[in-house]
Amino acid sequence: MKFLITIFQDEDGMFIAECPSIPGCVSQGQTEAEAEKNIHAAIKECLEVRAEKGMPLTVPTRQIEVEVEWRQSRY
Repeated sequence: MKFLITIFQDEDGMFIAECPSIPGCVSQGQTEAEAEKNIHAAIKECLEVRAEKGMPLTVPTRQIEVEVEWRQSRY
């Protein structure tokens, strides 16, 4: 199975990886590569738990376009 993930760096410098199509499936790492490796394991574990509990493995996700007016601060 293929999944989309997000990776971002938090205020403490850790990289947080999430799989939006699996609620609560989150991991982290000290580098992007480590976070990506860790989310692979988290996805497998989350799928196993959801299957054991009879839950849907994933939830639908979609991409939408939102127009936002952006003004850059002068500071």
